Amino acid sequence: MKPTFAHISSVILAACLLTCCQSRVQQEEDVPADFPEILEKGEITAVTLNSSISYFRYKGQPMGYEYEMIADFARTHNLRLNIKIAENFLRLVEILQAGEADVVAYPVKIDNVARDSVLFCGHEQQSSLVIVQRASRGDTVLTDVTQLIGREVYVKPNTRYHERLENLDRELGGGIRIMDIAKDTVTTEDLIEMVSRGEIPCTVCEDNVARLNRTYFRNINIDLEISFKQRHSWAVRRNSPLLAGAIDEWASNNAGEQTYMAAMKRYFELSKYSFDFKPQIVNGQISPYDPMFKRYASRLGWDWQLLASISWQESHFEPSIMAWSGARGLMGIMPETASHLGFDPLEMDDPEKNIQAGVECLRRFGQRFADVRDSVERIKLTLASYNAGIGHVLDAQGLAEKYGKDPGIWSGSVNEFIRLKSEPQYYTDSVCKYGYLRGTETYNYVDEVLDRYNYYRQETAATGKGGS
Repeated sequence: MKPTFAHISSVILAACLLTCCQSRVQQEEDVPADFPEILEKGEITAVTLNSSISYFRYKGQPMGYEYEMIADFARTHNLRLNIKIAENFLRLVEILQAGEADVVAYPVKIDNVARDSVLFCGHEQQSSLVIVQRASRGDTVLTDVTQLIGREVYVKPNTRYHERLENLDRELGGGIRIMDIAKDTVTTEDLIEMVSRGEIPCTVCEDNVARLNRTYFRNINIDLEISFKQRHSWAVRRNSPLLAGAIDEWASNNAGEQTYMAAMKRYFELSKYSFDFKPQIVNGQISPYDPMFKRYASRLGWDWQLLASISWQESHFEPSIMAWSGARGLMGIMPETASHLGFDPLEMDDPEKNIQAGVECLRRFGQRFADVRDSVERIKLTLASYNAGIGHVLDAQGLAEKYGKDPGIWSGSVNEFIRLKSEPQYYTDSVCKYGYLRGTETYNYVDEVLDRYNYYRQETAATGKGGS
């Protein structure tokens, strides 16, 4: 019988863990063993993976559900947190057992093989694979796996999603129409967005990925599970029972529980949906803050309507708003960014201070692209940096150059690679330094801001109030 993808992965993982077990005795002699040593050293190192769930950098700041949890544990014990990124899942345990990290801050499957090598600790999670389908008005929502018979399900080949569908198809006696998406430029997030738009009927992904994406696409249904639930949690070395106990105690106390609930809400419940609405312009006025946009746009050499468009995208002109990411105010300024730019984060609800901070941030990003001759492309790269952080744009430029594209051109070049930074094949490339990014957001952000800017400019020009 032909070995399956999951079977091969399980064999490799078992071999990895067996090797770890065999060398554990020697490693325990060389590796700082447990929590007292960590406290004495004053720092803890966690190994995780780049992903939309665990760890990523956005607007220059580290974020992610697993990151926020381990960061809170470190703060609770006054420890400096070091984050180490593993190349893949199998490397997580290898790095842990080699003593290069103290804890795996990533869901490790709980089973008997793994128990011989590690101690599980922290919040236990259960996950399964689910069907992602559209649930707009008039759509028929599947509620049972038997209803998949005769239906098209789109997945990428050589993935656990594809393998599970093949197994389910055999269990049902055939009939599921498994549609392969062979293009490596199509991401899992692309497939979910295609479902939301009605371009394909359904796809498959992990339930936590599906829950996160539901905060972006409100019209998807993710209730139909197609696999058994599996238990996962963080892991430490077996010679670190006191560390495991400290993590368990933190996870179960009030502070740890509050952090857990807040992180769950932030990543899996708070809406991240944005709509490209163009507000009505009355007598040439876009917003109450037009005089400020006009005053500070000159520092960039930009039209003031472009600043107004960014502000609408970030806040809908609400000066006290706070986004799910923590970005605040009219221009969506992160507190750490405000401090870095020389502003008081507590003043970011002040419209003028916030606009000043946004303009200074844009000015600095723009300077990084001074060698880009085309002023429009320079603006596009600056806008992308404002949304995602300049590191991700530099990564995408590196990828563009590697694949024979022009790193000084956004449309059809850098923007394609910024979108692909959600796929491991690309964000783990040696030219990338900043890891995972939900690149579709940045890809769309630039187009939406510029489209609205052109609308603003035309409408204000028609009233004779388009100038500064």
